[in-house]
Amino acid sequence: MSVWLLPENIADVLPSEARKLEELRRRLLDRFRTYGYELVMPPMLEYLESLLSSAGPDLELNTFKLVDQLSGRSMGIRADITPQVSRIDAHLLNRQGVTRLCYAGSVLQTRPVGLHATREPYQVGAEIFGHAGLEADAEVQQLAIDSLALAGLTDVRLDLCHAGVLEALLDASPAARARAYELFAALGGKDVPRLVELTADLPAEIAQALRALPKLYGEADVLERARAELPAFPAIRRSLDDLAYLARQARGAQVLIDLADLRGYRYHSGAMFSIYADGVSSALARGGRYDHVAAKFGRERPATGFSLDLREVVRISPIEAYPSAIFAPFGDDPALRERIAALRDAGEIVIQALPGDPRAVDEFDCDRELVSRSGQWQVVARAGVR
Repeated sequence: MSVWLLPENIADVLPSEARKLEELRRRLLDRFRTYGYELVMPPMLEYLESLLSSAGPDLELNTFKLVDQLSGRSMGIRADITPQVSRIDAHLLNRQGVTRLCYAGSVLQTRPVGLHATREPYQVGAEIFGHAGLEADAEVQQLAIDSLALAGLTDVRLDLCHAGVLEALLDASPAARARAYELFAALGGKDVPRLVELTADLPAEIAQALRALPKLYGEADVLERARAELPAFPAIRRSLDDLAYLARQARGAQVLIDLADLRGYRYHSGAMFSIYADGVSSALARGGRYDHVAAKFGRERPATGFSLDLREVVRISPIEAYPSAIFAPFGDDPALRERIAALRDAGEIVIQALPGDPRAVDEFDCDRELVSRSGQWQVVARAGVR
């Protein structure tokens, strides 16, 4: 095998993609800061019991594991940064009030989420800890929409769901609770025949409600249909009220309700959302409430947030951010060297040609150049550039 080949679903990030990724990373983190989010940088490696916390079996299966040569303990390479941020809030910061944290970094996953997806996503996200109200859910929901807009993706769809609906139905039937994982999988895949099979021996009211969930999809008025078709359990009513509120708060996205879009259900404890764009089969961003994740760290408190794979966003982003640059000729003239240094100190990109290679650099927009006029090196517009 050639030594330059990489593992399946692992790839280098080349200049054109890296340029866009870094540009969008900066834009997103700057936007998070305007909301008051503080940047944290968790490590790539942690002990498994800390890294996995209570996020469910899917995260465990997706985590690469190894043995620490110093301690002999099992360690993992992070497949999701959110549990790490929850640990930081619960154990290291230990603040009493609301805490807003954000992050950006690579994660490594044992399996890709899609056919052509990478196993090394670049995860960017934001989390709010310490506020149980829907105001926090609305904030992260809007921040996710704004983040995609910064990447030039304005025609997006926000799908809302709520873990409380399924939880209420499972609580009402021990038999349904016993096969929760199978029901969750059938609902997530909208596998109606399998759903009918799984609910055949359940109480009629519960079976009918579970079979109705995949059909409760559409614009916000589908919530009224849900109120009519689902049992009048207080928990279900509260969940539907939550979704109605969040649907009203969203700006800059088409809002749809999908009561069977339960991906991440075992992780979330309340309202959940996914954001999609035309031509992309998987969600660009996912988020929701997860109040119980920090319990393993000894400090359970309200939490909600979202994350996205910036590499996937970069792949479809229409933004072409070629940095403006100044092209300088090669030469040993002290005045030229001083002028180049002064421009770079002022924040300009100056690309100096090397002997025998006067070409411009593909990844920069060299729209200006340094020319000598009357004994002075001056910056002038450069003809024939993009």
